[in-house]
Amino acid sequence: MKLTPEQLAQFNRDGYLFFPSMFSPEEMKVLLDEVPRIYSEFRPEIIREKDGKTPRTSFAAHTYSEPFAKLGRHPRLVEPVEQILDEQVYMHQFKINGKQAFDGDVWQWHQDYGTWQRDDGMPEARAMNVAVFLDDVNEYNGPLYFIPGSHKEGVVQAGHDLSTTSYPLWTLDGPKVKELVDKGGIVAPKGPRGSMIMFHGCLVHGSPSNMSPWNRVIVYLTLCAKSNHIVQHKRPAYIAHRNFTPIAKLPDNCLLDASVKGLPWPGHEVDEAAMASDAVPKLWTAEVAKEQDAKMPVSA
Repeated sequence: MKLTPEQLAQFNRDGYLFFPSMFSPEEMKVLLDEVPRIYSEFRPEIIREKDGKTPRTSFAAHTYSEPFAKLGRHPRLVEPVEQILDEQVYMHQFKINGKQAFDGDVWQWHQDYGTWQRDDGMPEARAMNVAVFLDDVNEYNGPLYFIPGSHKEGVVQAGHDLSTTSYPLWTLDGPKVKELVDKGGIVAPKGPRGSMIMFHGCLVHGSPSNMSPWNRVIVYLTLCAKSNHIVQHKRPAYIAHRNFTPIAKLPDNCLLDASVKGLPWPGHEVDEAAMASDAVPKLWTAEVAKEQDAKMPVSA
């Protein structure tokens, strides 16, 4: 998959690109059939909503699910990022965000690179997300909100929100969000399952809660230039991966070809010892956040 000069210019201007129906219904069925099995497991990689039951995020599914291992090595996702970064990439993070019908909670306004910088020590914003809709996304079931052009601000000041949802996040305050929206507005890409979005690590985004009767599950690959790998290991290895081997891409038809195997990822397995280590906090506490905030200079 090769981005055109027009698409590259649009990405530089807006900070994101949207590709409706990038994957076929048959390819999506392979992935969707796997989601209930993953969400039925109670393992540390699966973060749940405040009710303790509803799945919120499943981290590192590419290391224990054959279909998602294939998706993580899919050329339609990896090649455009390699083109923009002009370098091979490794998997910094892989997650399935399950904004479930009725119970899916909000994701506050934030920048992903703000977290990668503060918590993982990623040197530069040479990483980005590529997302695939596993469900149809409409205006009712919690679509992603983007502020076009906000990636040009660099890393903006943020506070560590440990209370709004079950997952701690570096979030922007209201006045800053209003300032950015006054400049760039808000867009909410919507489309059928199989649609794809790629967006800059500094693009300000969020999503509202899902009050609708329809699930809104999206899978995210965070792909980082291999020369830009993280240097801090404060988060669990299943959240911020510690092996920087470039992704070995699979054939384009890999999701439908049973002879193509996604697992194991040579050199890309999660560090099980690091996951089990008591030295790595499984969740941030207020005390941990305060200690780390004191060490981290605030970016304006």
